[in-house]
Amino acid sequence: MADSAFFCTLSHEGVLAVRGADAGKFLQGQLTCNLNYLSDTQASLGARCTQKGRMQSSFRILLQGDGVLMAMATELLEPQLADLKKYAVFSKSKLTDESAAWVRFGVDHGDAALISLGLELPADTDSVARNDGLIAVRVSPDRAELWVAAEQADAIKGRLSALLTEGDLNEWLLGQIRAGIGQVMPSTRELFIPQMLNLQAIGGVSFKKGCYTGQEIVARMQYLGKLKRRLYRLKLDANDLPEPGTQLFSPTHGSSIGEVVIAAHSEQNIELLAVLQAEAAEGGDVHLGALEGPALHLLDLPYELDRDREIQR
Repeated sequence: MADSAFFCTLSHEGVLAVRGADAGKFLQGQLTCNLNYLSDTQASLGARCTQKGRMQSSFRILLQGDGVLMAMATELLEPQLADLKKYAVFSKSKLTDESAAWVRFGVDHGDAALISLGLELPADTDSVARNDGLIAVRVSPDRAELWVAAEQADAIKGRLSALLTEGDLNEWLLGQIRAGIGQVMPSTRELFIPQMLNLQAIGGVSFKKGCYTGQEIVARMQYLGKLKRRLYRLKLDANDLPEPGTQLFSPTHGSSIGEVVIAAHSEQNIELLAVLQAEAAEGGDVHLGALEGPALHLLDLPYELDRDREIQR
């Protein structure tokens, strides 16, 4: 089903808005992504880190009106707003929760449906198309987010339903896992640095933009460090989805070697993204929850880590 055309409501995420004359300047000193790369036709992934380089949130960010919108796990909105507001007091920018103002749909293999809405979305990841207040963002090959003002949502959902099957959130998350796009969840807040989620490999970290909160740690890891823990895709023969943050183990190491990032049911098993110690992952003996827990098996990611290419952003 994950390779069939469908749409679903992205009910697991909320929308944080930063608006005002200084919105871009303020966020440029707070986020891993480069705000200068955003345009009416370009969005980005990104993260907000602590001073120690640990991610408080990860998100997709795009321009809208007099500022930007960031979609992130709903439970992260309140703490992220509270933290960012502490730094925005001397900035001409206003931070608000705009979750109620937007309904977002995931559209999988549904470019024809987007075209019917006047949205001719390029194939390039992070490209953006806009028409009549609607915003479409390419998030990976054949997958797009459709951002709709709340007052238009019922009408747009009806038009999507006439052309596409309505799927569920699990199907959308399975596509995200297969695209290798990790995400900070409440239980993994401040657990990972961006490179542990391969964020630098999928356009969410800029190494040319200058200082931002946590930048020194992130840059040092990229230029001087050896990344010992990173994101892997795995499959698990089980019925119950492991929660984000569930620990993974390797008998040869005798202790925890990583954590689940996100998981979803596939046609025959469970697929998931996890941050693992590279040495243990490549040894191929990884277990869920305990040394004697169910075994996991490595799957391919659709991209490779390339330090030289990554530092050009």
